[in-house]
Amino acid sequence: MPAAALVYVLGTPDGQHRGLMLTVILAMAAVGLFPLLAAPALASSRLRVPVQIFAVVVITIGTSGLALLDGGVTSPLGALELYQLTFLAVVLPARLFVPMALLCLAGYATVAVAGSAAPAGFAWVFVCTYGGVAWLAMRHTSALASMRQRLALVSQIDALTGCLNRRGFDERLEAEFAAAARRGERVTLLLADLDRFKEVNDRHGHRAGDDLLAWTGRTLARRVRDGDGVGRIGGDEFAAVLVDADAADAQSVVDRLRTDLDPVSPASLGYASYPDDGDTLEALRQLADERVYADKLARHTGTESRTPAARPPVPAHPCSTPAISGSERRRRSVTDGGRLAVSVSAVGLGYVLLFAGGHPHRVGMGVLLATCCVLGTAVVAAADRLSRSAGLRAWMAAFGLVELLCSAFIVALSGGATTALAVGLLAPLPLIALSTPPRVGVPLVGVTCGFYVAVGFLVGATSPWHVAMHLGGTIALAVACGLQGAEAGRQRRRLTRLSRTDALTNTLNRRGFEERFAAEIAGADSAVSLLIIDLDRFKEVNDRHGHAAGDELLAWVAETLRATTQPSDVVGRLGGDEFVVLLASADAASAADRLKEALAVRTAASIGTARLGVHGQDFETLYAHADAELYTQKRRRTAAA
Repeated sequence: MPAAALVYVLGTPDGQHRGLMLTVILAMAAVGLFPLLAAPALASSRLRVPVQIFAVVVITIGTSGLALLDGGVTSPLGALELYQLTFLAVVLPARLFVPMALLCLAGYATVAVAGSAAPAGFAWVFVCTYGGVAWLAMRHTSALASMRQRLALVSQIDALTGCLNRRGFDERLEAEFAAAARRGERVTLLLADLDRFKEVNDRHGHRAGDDLLAWTGRTLARRVRDGDGVGRIGGDEFAAVLVDADAADAQSVVDRLRTDLDPVSPASLGYASYPDDGDTLEALRQLADERVYADKLARHTGTESRTPAARPPVPAHPCSTPAISGSERRRRSVTDGGRLAVSVSAVGLGYVLLFAGGHPHRVGMGVLLATCCVLGTAVVAAADRLSRSAGLRAWMAAFGLVELLCSAFIVALSGGATTALAVGLLAPLPLIALSTPPRVGVPLVGVTCGFYVAVGFLVGATSPWHVAMHLGGTIALAVACGLQGAEAGRQRRRLTRLSRTDALTNTLNRRGFEERFAAEIAGADSAVSLLIIDLDRFKEVNDRHGHAAGDELLAWVAETLRATTQPSDVVGRLGGDEFVVLLASADAASAADRLKEALAVRTAASIGTARLGVHGQDFETLYAHADAELYTQKRRRTAAA
């Protein structure tokens, strides 16, 4: 804003108060540049918010002063406070935006009252229009922030157990360890490895094993204290970080866990505490892992470990994780587009009814504004259906074109580019830039600006500077909002990718594979197969060589599966040593043979197959058939041995 005002002041040297205005602009620029230059230092400082508030207050006072010195709200600088209002709605949290918005509106009201007289309703239209746009921008920004927070949470949650996944637990452990080291407090890492879990899968199938894992996760979460964190860091491996807990506290947790786990899912447990057992995370991990295996060896000397694995009497309960719908952002954008049309049109209609009594085109403007309002209401009502429609882009393009043409005609009928209703053509552009992808928003903003210039040239304007300043201010604001929207989009895509990717193998996780499966088979023919791959005797690798060796083997298996399958095939890891492949072919048997041969370099594997349309129509039924086939193979091989 100071830059735009500087261009105007330098371009109109014959105007009044130019020296004083130049001084105000330079002061505003100095105040605005300080937070920008000091951003790295302020980011982690307690002064960040006070500095932001101070800058907003100074710039608001400065813009109000510039508008007053230049004549009031109808001057080319008259809308600067309202541009700032919209920008603040995008960059500030709601708790800060509300008082800053009131300050901006108070500054504009002061200019409207103390400045030169404006046409009836002029200030009212500007305040209501930009206020509505700012409110919608704040809602849109808050909704996207909420979506990113939920995506961030989902990216750290194991879809099966509802515990933290490996990535989420590692981040939590590192944060708690750093806090404990900084404050001189204690923290304990507890590890749990289920005994003979592989036998549950081999005897009763992966569904029974999944039920047992989900139950174990809930049991661990119930037995630790509030403030502690629980994660599933491997197939049947769980971990907990016990905050401000020493060895005695950890032993108490271990005793409670043994009481709960032994009747259903016996586990070997180990823990290590900072600072008593080590002063680094790596030392705690190593010692806790060693104690797990020492506990496992001690437990295997008893008779209990030699009893056959029974089917666990565990009910399956779906875990609660934040729901992120694939169409949520599209629905939000569609809804905001409709609300924007309703808001701007309603303000314009109010102006026509209240302040344009003697205007020769009052009826025509009222009809066009009412039409835009009805169309916007229809889009809001149909937002859910439109967001799921394959023709969404075409529908919204048609809606945007109709709204644009109506707005241009309304401005032309009202008298030109500097009338009160002209604000309805430019004010929506920042929100459009914020809420639409650049390939849509940039052309739409460009075409709208072209219409505004055409109306100013063909119909009329009080001054070229008025058109230039309103157009330049709107474009600058739209660019700033567009950059904010693009950055939010990049963060959202990254979090979406993380929430669907297994951190260890870089393949799709359970959540990601099931979503991809549903998308791939939509409209697919029967030439689609599902393969389940289960590594034979993988548990022995972990028990003999440690979890690091097991992790390295799993990463190799994932890379081998990707290298052996076609680019159109989809590879995922459901958990532990269980992988899945969605095969874009009906020849599942030969594909399974190729995969077994490739994996045999380092590990034997059992593979079950199911074909779409023959063994089922959805993931659940195909998975059940392939799982049953896989364990039939295992039993035959065991019997033959």
